Amino acid sequence: MAVKRNRWLIGGILFIAVAALLAVSLGPLIQAAFDQNPGGGYNNAVSTPTETDRQAELEGRANGYELVLQREPDNQAALEGLVEARVGLGDLAGAAEPLARLAELNPQEPRYSVLLAQTKQQLNDLEGAAQTYRTVLTATPGNMEALQGLVTLLLQQERPQAAVGLLQDTLKTADQSNQIQPGTIDVIAVKLLLGQVYAEQSRYDDAIATYDTAIQDAQSIGGNPDFRPMLAKGLILREIGKEDEAQPLFETALSLAPVQFKDRIQQLINQGQASQPADAAPASTPTTEPAVTPDEPAEASTPDTAE
Repeated sequence: MAVKRNRWLIGGILFIAVAALLAVSLGPLIQAAFDQNPGGGYNNAVSTPTETDRQAELEGRANGYELVLQREPDNQAALEGLVEARVGLGDLAGAAEPLARLAELNPQEPRYSVLLAQTKQQLNDLEGAAQTYRTVLTATPGNMEALQGLVTLLLQQERPQAAVGLLQDTLKTADQSNQIQPGTIDVIAVKLLLGQVYAEQSRYDDAIATYDTAIQDAQSIGGNPDFRPMLAKGLILREIGKEDEAQPLFETALSLAPVQFKDRIQQLINQGQASQPADAAPASTPTTEPAVTPDEPAEASTPDTAE
């Protein structure tokens, strides 16, 4: 990107976009393993006795699962166990093969394919990751984990227009898809991701307009409105110096949010306040990164391979 944005803003919007949507899976475990061992291989660093015992236990489990799979190649319990053990050891490359087999055995269950794509992405197999994400989206166009992953990949490659096009195309098909099968595409969540992409490009007017339509969508559904568009718009307004307009949105978002998200929302609000100097600094000034956001878009440029 031409201008480096405040990471609290982008991380906060990404949290909003996926809040309450992602099921518990091995995704965070994969990310944790990659963070500890970016090379994707075994961690040979000096370990404490407890860590050594843990590694020995995981290696033993992995060997046991491999023996089972020699007799029963399609034993899904063993495949899942092998994935978990290898990820625990930091061996993401070794986890990719059993994950791929699980995806083949469960074509109607996209979570295995999404995990495989995430693993490939961490291993810098961007072409393989993009292909896997697109395969998931062809079958389930509203899969938010796959959308988020592919958008993140495109932003890593500094291809924001491709990310915008992907999300706009998803929104164009949403009405028809949801008429055939209600709930297929979460329009609000897709718009939140689209707003995030605009924010990455400092296209704040487009981001605000997108969040305004998401707020309208949330209010038209009835019941307790979705808090996420209001919080996202508030973060953008703060970023462009309109704190007075942002505060009422923050208060409303806090009042509407489920209990399990209130603390994180308050952290985002407080974190943003801490990152705002008294005299407005340029948007390129780096600030403290958010504590969470497993798949935050990276800034590094990579070859254009996602198509």
